[in-house]
Amino acid sequence: MNPVSRSLYSLHLAVMLLGFTALFSKIIPLSATDITFGRSIVASITLILLVKITKGSLKLHSLKDYGIAILLGILMAVHWVTYFSAMQYSSVSVGMIALFTFPVITVFLEPFFEGIKLVWQDIFSAIVVFLGIFLIVPDISLDNDTTLGIGIGILSAFLYALRNLIHRKYFNHYSGAHAMAYQTLVIAACLVFFISPNIAHASSSTLGLLVLLGTVCTAAPHALVAASLQHLRAKTFSLVACMQPFYGVILAVIVIDEKPDWKTVLGGLLVISAAIYETVNAHKLHNLKSER
Repeated sequence: MNPVSRSLYSLHLAVMLLGFTALFSKIIPLSATDITFGRSIVASITLILLVKITKGSLKLHSLKDYGIAILLGILMAVHWVTYFSAMQYSSVSVGMIALFTFPVITVFLEPFFEGIKLVWQDIFSAIVVFLGIFLIVPDISLDNDTTLGIGIGILSAFLYALRNLIHRKYFNHYSGAHAMAYQTLVIAACLVFFISPNIAHASSSTLGLLVLLGTVCTAAPHALVAASLQHLRAKTFSLVACMQPFYGVILAVIVIDEKPDWKTVLGGLLVISAAIYETVNAHKLHNLKSER
């Protein structure tokens, strides 16, 4: 198998593992904050060891980079907590669909970072996403858990988009494993004051699931992504990443017997279609800028 094909398979495996993280919101009997804290502790230790094993340096280049790492970690902490909360209130399917509004949210935040102007296609993508979300909202009231989950999921998507833009502009000179080692460490430090006593009294099976989440479904996929990008274009990574909701929903159907209705499926297709379009369009614009 040539390096490009091997990297593509590795990337799909990484995205599938990231999609699997959603299921832990349902199978770990802890709050979203406790799950995120346990995930970040395990992931940070694993990623730090990975960087050291590969003979990389854990040092950052400047004090400014340490400040950015802290900011990114704080954004990721709230993103991860809201990510798991969205699925605990609603379902894996609904939570993942809400999260993948982030590519369109990114387009509307980019003018503040890159000076890119919005075009009519971006407005159309936003309308498509709105229709997709409208389809899966059962009731326009936060008293409804599914609606609340969607709202929290969109907040999580906003935080993720903001984190990605800051990372791309100020922190993309570090490898994925190196960058996430710092961010997961900051997440753990932020959440240590907010965890409940339940995590200290968690059963061995719950702790085992947290270790699985932190290693196989967090540290491993980030390492796989970093390795695959040595042979794949960023556009390929972005498009494959849009498969994450598909993998997550399929796994939810198989593992926890979740049964999304037709509105959820159709709404998801609209949201993911807009995400794929904006991903392709973003890379076209990047290529045009590079050619000038």
